[in-house]
Amino acid sequence: MTAPTTTAVRKGGRWIEQWDPEDESFWREKGERIATRNLVFSILSEHIGFSIWSLWSVMVLFMGPEYGVDAAGKFFLVAMGTLVGGVLRVPYTFAVARFGGRNWTVISAGLLLVPAVVAAVVMEPGTSYTTFMVVAALTGVGGGNFASSMTNINSFYPLRKKGWALGLNAGGGNIGVPVIQLIGLLVIGTAGAAQPRLVLAVYIPLIVVAMVLSALFMDNLAPVRNDSGAAREAARDAHTWIMSLLYIGTFGSFIGYSFAFGLVLQNQFDRTPLQAASLTFIGPLLGSLIRPVGGRLADTHGGARITLWNFAAMAVATLVVVYASAQKSLPVFLLGFIALFVLSGLGNGSTFKMIPGIFQAKAVARGLTGAAAASYGRRLSGAAMGLIGAVGALGGLGINLAFRESFASAHSGTPAFVSFLAFYALCSAVTWAVYLRGDRPATAPAAGPDTHDPRSERQPAYADV
Repeated sequence: MTAPTTTAVRKGGRWIEQWDPEDESFWREKGERIATRNLVFSILSEHIGFSIWSLWSVMVLFMGPEYGVDAAGKFFLVAMGTLVGGVLRVPYTFAVARFGGRNWTVISAGLLLVPAVVAAVVMEPGTSYTTFMVVAALTGVGGGNFASSMTNINSFYPLRKKGWALGLNAGGGNIGVPVIQLIGLLVIGTAGAAQPRLVLAVYIPLIVVAMVLSALFMDNLAPVRNDSGAAREAARDAHTWIMSLLYIGTFGSFIGYSFAFGLVLQNQFDRTPLQAASLTFIGPLLGSLIRPVGGRLADTHGGARITLWNFAAMAVATLVVVYASAQKSLPVFLLGFIALFVLSGLGNGSTFKMIPGIFQAKAVARGLTGAAAASYGRRLSGAAMGLIGAVGALGGLGINLAFRESFASAHSGTPAFVSFLAFYALCSAVTWAVYLRGDRPATAPAAGPDTHDPRSERQPAYADV
C-alpha cells in the first residue's frame, strides 16, 4: 500500500514527502488534484518564459532603418536567444531536484525580470549592436524554463497520463510565443513602431504575478533527488541522442520558425512590420494549441507511429513552401508554412510522449516490474528530457542561421527550406528504423523481478511508446 501523501515545510518551501502516481487509488483520491494544481501554475510560468524567450522575434519588428541593423543582423539577434536558451536547458533540468519544483519555478520566473527590464532600458536607436546581442542572449533564461517545467510535471503524473499532461504543459508554454507576437501587433497597430517599451510594460508585472502564484500554490516533491548517475546513464544511452535528433525536427522547427516567421515575410515578400506582425502569430498559436493533441494521440496510438506520419506530412508541407517560395505566391506560402507550424506542434507532443515510454520499455526489458520499473522510467526519462530539450532548442538556432545564410547568399529562403526537407526525410527514416521496424517479441528474463542481470536484458518493444 502506498504511504499517505504528507506535506512538510523544510528548506523554505512546501514539500510533499511521498508521491506514487502509479497507484490508482492514490491518484484518484488525492494525486490527480495536487498534480493538476501544479500543472496549472507550471503552465503560467512557462508561458511567460516562452514569451520572454521569443521577445526578440517581436523587438526586431520595431527596428526600422534608424537602428542600423540589416536583415542578416536581425536573424542573428533572434538566434542568440535560441542558443542560450538551449544551453541553459541542461542545468535547468537538474535544478528541479536540487531546489524543488515549486522553489525553482519561483526562482526561474524571477530571472525573467532581467532580460525584460534590461530590454526596456536599451531598446532605442543609437544602441550598439553588441549591446543588443548581449540583451538578446539574456532572454535565453526563458528557454531554460521549459526544461525545468517539463521535468517537474513529468514527476507528478503516471505514465498513462504523461502524453496529455506534458502536452498541455508544453503547449500552454508554447502559446507564449504567439501571445507576445499579438501584443507586439497591438502595440505597432495602435502606438506605432516607435514604442517597443510598451511590450515590456505588459510583461514585467506579469512576471511578478507568476512568481507570487507559484510560491503560493505549487509544491516540491521530496522523492525527486539530484541523481548525477541518472544524468550520466541518460547521456550514455543511444536513445537520448536519437530522440534529440527527432526533437530537433519537431520542436527545433517550431521555435526556429516562430522566431524567424516575421523576418521571412519582410525579406521574402516585402511585408511591412505591421503586415508581418499581423500574420506571425497564427502559426505559433495553432502549433501550440495542437501540441496536447499530439500527446493524446501518442497515448492512444503510440508516439512512434504518430511521429513517423507527422514527419512525412512535414516533408509534404515543406515541398509546398518550396514551390510557393519559387513562385513568389504569398497565399500558398502561408498555407504551407502554417501547416508546418501545426505539424511541428503535433510532433512535439508525440515525440515527448515517446521519452518516458522508451525508458519504461527498457525497464521491462531489464526484468523490472511494478514500482521498480516505474521508478527507473521516471529517473532516466527525467534526466533525458533536459538533454533532449536542449538539443531540440538548438535546432531552432540552426533554422535561424540557415535562413540568415540563405537570404545573405540567395536573397531567398528557398535553399533553407530545401535543407529542412532533407532533414525531415532523415527523421522519418530514423523513426521507422529504430522504433517501428521489426519489433521483436521478448523472451523471459532470467533475473528476478526487481533485480537486473545484464545477461537477462532483452530487446525492448518500442512500437507503442
